[in-house]
Amino acid sequence: MSTYIHFTDEQKQRAASVDLEEFLRCRGEKLLTSGREKRLARDHSVTIRGNEWYDHAEERGGHAVSFVQRFYHLSYPEAVTMLLGGEMGTVYPSAQERVEEPPKPFVLPPANSNMRRVYAYLVKHRNIDRSVVAHFAREKILYEDAEYHNAVFVGTDEDGIPRHAHKRSVNSYGKAFRLNVEGCDPRHSFHHIGRDESLYVFEAPIDMLSYITLHPEDWQSHSYVACCGTSIQPVLKLLERQPQINTVLLCLDNDEAGHLASRRMEEQLAERYTVERLIPTHKDWNDDLTAEEPSFAQVMQ
Repeated sequence: MSTYIHFTDEQKQRAASVDLEEFLRCRGEKLLTSGREKRLARDHSVTIRGNEWYDHAEERGGHAVSFVQRFYHLSYPEAVTMLLGGEMGTVYPSAQERVEEPPKPFVLPPANSNMRRVYAYLVKHRNIDRSVVAHFAREKILYEDAEYHNAVFVGTDEDGIPRHAHKRSVNSYGKAFRLNVEGCDPRHSFHHIGRDESLYVFEAPIDMLSYITLHPEDWQSHSYVACCGTSIQPVLKLLERQPQINTVLLCLDNDEAGHLASRRMEEQLAERYTVERLIPTHKDWNDDLTAEEPSFAQVMQ
């Protein structure tokens, strides 16, 4: 049983407001510059800014105390004590109050001269059909970035102008890095527009490509969108662009977050569209694809 420690409200506030960049540097952590934020060298999916942190792989974040609890595996009293300097007598500075800056203009990451690493990752490690990868590469909405060799999934507007980009590390080991490029418009995520009346909705671009690989027959006639999360904004935008669509198939992950997001989307769409839920057998469609014997989806009306 942990020892009870009483902290005043002022101490709690001071601990929560510690500048994480200075705290981590004092503890010997290496940080990488990532736009206006810093990224942990040992975990590229984690960014920090002032006293705030965010894990882009797990889509969760918070302030200094929760960061120390999570990444140093400490209890709340232990984390507050560390941030107050109790461990080494160090006084950590508070983060400066954030000044709202004008939005950074959206710019695509520079492209690499080839896509060898992205092809190897998607085709060999993720089992996605090479012709599917090649289709999106030819459309110039999938490429390899020059600096980190991430896969970049691009979303365009009605005029074909890039408005969104989702970066995904191609490491086949460790925790995956996923991040939307700063300044992108969440309404225009990675998608394919077909000719028929069906729209398939996914959380991640890789799941979208995996589903197409599992169900290749006449796939280009359908429309698909990867929300790069669970926001309905990309879905609503694509429906606005494609008025002929009358059926929306929700293909989100087979987990609590995916089920909750599917129910939320269905509530918003059911009045105007026929909505179906397609559930992967495993956690997501790529898990189905990479299973030894991929099986067909369960279908729920």
